[in-house]
Amino acid sequence: MTAETVLVTGGSGFLATRCVAQALRRGYAVRATVRAPGKERRARLAVAAAGVPEDAPLSFSVADLTRDDGWAEAAEGCAYLLHVASPLPATPPAHEDDLVRPAREGTLRVLRAARDAGVRRAVVTSSFAAIGYGHPPTDRPFTEDDWTDTGADVGAYVRSKTLAERAAWDLMDREGGDMTLTVINPTGIFGPVLGPDLARSIGLVKALLDGTMRRTPKVRFAVVDSRDAAELHLLAMTDPRAAGQRFIAASGDTQPLHALALTLRQGLGPAARRVPTRDLPTWALRLLARFTPRLRDAAANAGVVRHLDDSKARDVLGWRPRPAADTLLDTARSLIDQGLVTPPPGTAPR
Repeated sequence: MTAETVLVTGGSGFLATRCVAQALRRGYAVRATVRAPGKERRARLAVAAAGVPEDAPLSFSVADLTRDDGWAEAAEGCAYLLHVASPLPATPPAHEDDLVRPAREGTLRVLRAARDAGVRRAVVTSSFAAIGYGHPPTDRPFTEDDWTDTGADVGAYVRSKTLAERAAWDLMDREGGDMTLTVINPTGIFGPVLGPDLARSIGLVKALLDGTMRRTPKVRFAVVDSRDAAELHLLAMTDPRAAGQRFIAASGDTQPLHALALTLRQGLGPAARRVPTRDLPTWALRLLARFTPRLRDAAANAGVVRHLDDSKARDVLGWRPRPAADTLLDTARSLIDQGLVTPPPGTAPR
């Protein structure tokens, strides 16, 4: 019997390669999209590093979120869609629409192609950014019933994720046909690296380990392992209870970056000797952000406390993510093992 095919967008991305690997291990055929032919080799190497055999039923299509070309062909014959691709620049764009438009229009483009091809279930990767931002301070944990207020000053990335997800639900309400939609809202995605191209979240761990970050900004976030986030996508793809639902992907509540740094110190021992132990005053972070665009999001969120409730995915789908500390330590060890971070002389990770 021919295996059903899963379409995974953004196939060379950090989370997408884990989704590809999980789907192949479960017996599906996978068609992954890449923006340019040169990215196919990078994606194949990452999937191989995740332990998938070379002869696995994996193929690639070239398709860009900003253009219609290629999407109908990519979706043809697929039973499921995991739309993981989304623009995430290293620094804030000069114009907000440079990020918002490709995120929103790209999501609609992919969903329409999937619907027209007869895909049964689409799973879209959104973000906790579409849930917990732009609100007054509160001790109440955010849940999947909450939406970010895009009328507040939330920044281009947060606005792009929120508007793209809202557009996806609106499309499904108006013209979704027989296809059902599920949305995953991950927090900070970490986990072992599969190659030298580092996601922005992994760059944060690298900066802690190599001493680039001398002090920790007073920001908080929750952690989810890329392996567990991919597992949640696969659960949501086939479980009837997931249709029409959103699921926060997190391993526990948000934590201060300082606490995560101490986790590396305690878990790695001398190999984490460069990890900072002191906080960066918020006034200093905001001053630096005036001259360093990549720090602006951190400066805007410094001192803000957001709590979240991660129970829905556990209760409804039986999802069981690993502890955040294990994820951070696995991330750090993989960076060291692959030579992407050089530990202090005479040390090795525990």
